[in-house]
Amino acid sequence: MPRPALPSFALLACVLLLLTGCGVDSEQAALCRKLIPAFDSGPITQVDAAETSGDEPSVRLTYQADGVVHWIDCRFGGRFFDERRHELVAVATDRTGTLTDTQFTMLRVWARLPYARIGLPPDSTAPRPAAGPRDWGPLLFFLQQVINAATVACVYGLLALGYTLVYGILGQINLAMGELTMIGAMVTAMGVAALGMAGLGSMPLAVLGVLATVMAFTAVQGWTMDKLVFQRLRRVHSHTPLIAAVGLSVAYQEGMRLLHGARDWWPAPILADRHELFSDGTFTVTALTSQGVILLMTAGLYALLWAIMQRTAFGRAHRACADDVEAAELVGVDVDRTVSTTFAVGGALAAAAGAVIALYYGGVNFYTGYLVGFKALAAAVVGGIGSVPGAMLGGALLGLVETFWSAYFAIAYKDIVAFGLLTLFLIYRPHGLLGKDRSRGD
Repeated sequence: MPRPALPSFALLACVLLLLTGCGVDSEQAALCRKLIPAFDSGPITQVDAAETSGDEPSVRLTYQADGVVHWIDCRFGGRFFDERRHELVAVATDRTGTLTDTQFTMLRVWARLPYARIGLPPDSTAPRPAAGPRDWGPLLFFLQQVINAATVACVYGLLALGYTLVYGILGQINLAMGELTMIGAMVTAMGVAALGMAGLGSMPLAVLGVLATVMAFTAVQGWTMDKLVFQRLRRVHSHTPLIAAVGLSVAYQEGMRLLHGARDWWPAPILADRHELFSDGTFTVTALTSQGVILLMTAGLYALLWAIMQRTAFGRAHRACADDVEAAELVGVDVDRTVSTTFAVGGALAAAAGAVIALYYGGVNFYTGYLVGFKALAAAVVGGIGSVPGAMLGGALLGLVETFWSAYFAIAYKDIVAFGLLTLFLIYRPHGLLGKDRSRGD
């Protein structure tokens, strides 16, 4: 079979690069949207973003609050390729006009954003770090993106583990796994809000208790999903299980929307202390306490999963079913129980990914798991779906690609790049980096 010509892919890459010069910077729009609750406390719906004309880059968000249309205009210090594209230099709304310096300062305090992202100069009386070689700036910026990518990789890696466990034992993809992440994110946001009202939001043990409860709740959801739907379709050799998964996904989305509305939930940030790691006087590499906690949690969950798969009866049963379901049944393995437990473990991992989204990124709603679920599936395929190490490797790779594209090119096109990467792997290495080629059987 002839291989596609390389110039066609080079042409595609050129087209993608040309597209980066147009459209609204979605990261600027996301930063601007986080400021809306400072002016409207009610549910926010129908948010539309547009780039306004002018010498300085500006994003205007038009939204509805309590049935009334409002807008907020955020002006930034740079565009897609500029270093200052995250610096907010002015804010205006339809009711207040352009904010005064005092109002702008209060907005910075309310949003808990450092001056570098809100456009305020540092305290002139504070000692400034000694200026180092300016050649270190690009390297420090690169290092900052690696730190940022680690958190994204944790989200994709945890959810990709859920996909790969189910696929490894059934050979089928559960497209409703992203909605389990959405449930985990929504329930985490509600639990953290309840802790805040009880005055326990700053207690790490209380937050850990919420995380454990959410993972247990979503594990039950995964177990129930298999018992009520997929177990009845176990021996159906058609696309019926895939269609059923799509139906489950839509049902979860609409059910959550009807129960809790379409509003975004913004949990109060926890462990948000910022630590300066390196600086050359012009650029400072920083990391949040929460980023370190997320890395430790992901590593701990991965180590626990490895121990379960290698040292427990369930792990041995899972490996046996993944090798040959019929042979596993012949030697006495309870296949139905093993598969249901796999769905429960996958649901718990998906909930952990949702908790990271809620506590670190915020802004969760009934639609949170849709795109994240497809990206995690892409990560699982790139790493080798069916391979547990491959799921984490694929999540890390996708997180790096997405973050670095957002840092150096137009963030609005990061999804095109992510799914373009998936397409290339499906063409040239369909079994992924660490997956097994099952095309000829064993």
